[in-house]
Amino acid sequence: MRKLLRRIFRFSLLALVIITGIIVIKTISYTSRQVDFSAITPVAINQEDVAQRLGQAITFPTISWTSSVDTSAFIKLDSYLIRSFPLVDSLLEHKKINQFSKVYKWSGRNARLSPILLTGHLDVVPVETADENEWEYPPFSGKIADQYIWGRGALDDKLAIVGILEAVEQLIKDGYAPERTVYLACGHDEETGGTYGAQAIATYFAQEDIHFEYVMDEGMLIVEDAVAGLSKTVAIIGIAEKGYATLTITAQVEEAGHSSMPPETTAVGLLSESLQRLSEHPFPADIDGALADFFDYVGPEMNLPYRALFANRWLTDPLIIAQLSKGKATNASIRTTIAPTMLRAGIKDNVLPSRASAKVNFRIKPGETVESVLNYVRTVIDDERIILSVSQETDVAEPTPISATDAFGFEVIQKTIQEIFPDVVVAPGLVIGATDGKYYQGVSENVYRFLPVKVTNDDLKRIHGTDERISLEGYEQVIQFYYQLLKNSCQ
Repeated sequence: MRKLLRRIFRFSLLALVIITGIIVIKTISYTSRQVDFSAITPVAINQEDVAQRLGQAITFPTISWTSSVDTSAFIKLDSYLIRSFPLVDSLLEHKKINQFSKVYKWSGRNARLSPILLTGHLDVVPVETADENEWEYPPFSGKIADQYIWGRGALDDKLAIVGILEAVEQLIKDGYAPERTVYLACGHDEETGGTYGAQAIATYFAQEDIHFEYVMDEGMLIVEDAVAGLSKTVAIIGIAEKGYATLTITAQVEEAGHSSMPPETTAVGLLSESLQRLSEHPFPADIDGALADFFDYVGPEMNLPYRALFANRWLTDPLIIAQLSKGKATNASIRTTIAPTMLRAGIKDNVLPSRASAKVNFRIKPGETVESVLNYVRTVIDDERIILSVSQETDVAEPTPISATDAFGFEVIQKTIQEIFPDVVVAPGLVIGATDGKYYQGVSENVYRFLPVKVTNDDLKRIHGTDERISLEGYEQVIQFYYQLLKNSCQ
């Protein structure tokens, strides 16, 4: 017996030594994925002038509602942009799509080079009437104060459209002529799904047989304190986007009637039990695809012991997943999420309904599908009295393919980031929300989602929230980034 125990001890010790050796070797050999590009002196920008133009663009309340848009606001904004960027208007070809969206074409000198597309959206989300008084400055004032430009669209997403136009206008003034053709696309209904804006624009490109080297839309940002163990700010380039679907879950029972004599099972109770089962059985989590790429880029830049943790994911994945599951954003990056959002049942407080339904929103992780989500929910609930259907009242979108990190588009975006923001770490990532970028997958293999703005966790709350704003310096860097990106892409 003692001899057996000694052998077990020796074997365990040997295994420990081997595992420790592997951990050390993998940690030491965990090499950086950052590319050494030197910082440049960015193009000089008249900060006051560009701030005034963005501020004025914000004053047009281009709100897209589910069933309509404010046509007057969009028409006035279009006229304003024409006046503000006369060289863009006169020298670039432009085409309107569904009245309020627009495509610009800046022809390049070398027709053999595939064109690129920079895109964003002109529409903004509404401001709740009750919240207007909580704003530091009125949401559509475009106020310039305290070194910020304030208002709805300052972060999402007028600064991208106006910033791109500023960059192109300046390049034309500087006498620059691109080698490859550049397209600019301005959608008008991204906040309500993009059906009549970006989707129609992408259809137009497909009909014209226009295929892009890369597409860059809004999406991820330059985030401070993004990851524990990483002291540097991270610029995240979205290389994939989660899918989107809402299921209608309906409980139906035969017995209804007066609430004074409730049966053992009610429709409301059955629906509640079904939703509880979903809550208790979240989708499986995994670190793969775009998220795995993210950690491959940021892991080598981390401090110990985090560097060792991510260098040895073959061993530590369960620990990492357990930690990521604790945060809302990080949990959403590792699994398909389940969010009950609407409930409907009953007509009177003393009448038992025979039907009760819920709308449950799913943000679908790449690698899964709308059909696989439906099957998973059906398996978890496992009750023939529950009827499942994909809601047709809202958009349905499969997760996007993953764009390459070894392609020209990613490399040129990474280079430009490091030239304008030299102290940041660049990494690919997964977009957990929805963007217009999904529509352009049919006209380019590589669609990237990145907005060149430095933000804190406090700033993230301002997107779609109260006191949306961009700093004067931050907006200047936005324009400098687009200016340099166009030069890097088209020379």
